[in-house]
Amino acid sequence: MGNKDISILAIESSCDETSASIIVNGKVLNNIVATQSVHEKYGGVVPELASRAHQENIVPVVQEAIFSSGIKKEDLSAVAFTKGPGLMGSLLVGVSFAKSFAFGLGVPLIEINHMQAHVLAHFIDDPKPEFPFICLTVSGGHTQLVLVRDFLEMEVIGETRDDAVGEAFDKTAKLLGLPYPGGPMIDKHAKNGNPKAYEFPITRMPDLDYSFSGIKTAVLYFLRDELEKNPKFIEDNMDDLCASIQYSLIKMLTIKLEKALTQYKIKNVAIAGGVSANSGLRSTLEQMARKKGWKLFVPKFEYCTDNAGMIAIAAHYKYLASEFTSLDVAPIAKMKL
Repeated sequence: MGNKDISILAIESSCDETSASIIVNGKVLNNIVATQSVHEKYGGVVPELASRAHQENIVPVVQEAIFSSGIKKEDLSAVAFTKGPGLMGSLLVGVSFAKSFAFGLGVPLIEINHMQAHVLAHFIDDPKPEFPFICLTVSGGHTQLVLVRDFLEMEVIGETRDDAVGEAFDKTAKLLGLPYPGGPMIDKHAKNGNPKAYEFPITRMPDLDYSFSGIKTAVLYFLRDELEKNPKFIEDNMDDLCASIQYSLIKMLTIKLEKALTQYKIKNVAIAGGVSANSGLRSTLEQMARKKGWKLFVPKFEYCTDNAGMIAIAAHYKYLASEFTSLDVAPIAKMKL
């Protein structure tokens, strides 16, 4: 490889996916992900088990990323990693490995904000959004409206005050007896259901903020009352229940998104994060975009969930800006954008 090539190893370990990616001159060459199935029987991610799995997975995942890219580790220009937000034990594994690897190679270290990387996932493939745009970032741990002015200039203009929308999907799915992760299961059943079958509350917060704790409580009490009348109520109405819950959650998301686009006079809109893989949310936004003249940008499914490809593209732009970090860096569980 020539001296002018910018080749970066990126590592993502914020939650329960161990991922590594190689990017060369802004082109993501691969996106290796090891998913942890150990959490399924617990109905959620167990932090201690997650960090142990990362320790087992990180070396083979990085080896595969380097091998399949066709480059040598000596060709690397830098090593990037997720600093936060995330689970502290999981982050520690990625940070520690990245620091050691960078030190051993004598190359710079680049810290990446996980949420910033979700937004920049849109610049991995075409079409890419034009600045400024507003990104609805939705995942199991976060729900944010982000005003994106440039690659490294972003501002959170709205966010949830309690639960993330992904958590609301998973918790209501658990109430319905669906397996973890519940969000994709709700989406699957919703395709065959009537979204207007049952009415659940649309929480309205001031400004551009969200709240999703109320719908979980509403679903809990609704199911309790209906099950007293019919013990097979959930089983008999699963598709309609999922469709109605999903409709309410999507409605809450789109009300504030539309308000933000109007307030900031912006027509470019993007979605990012694990929940952006939800087919109901995608189709709703596609319909709204056609109706209102928005330009909608949606990343590939593999770049919606936690992955190192998005860490790599964020690292590329930080490398160009010479934004490097020192070897004494530590992870931050609740890192701000």
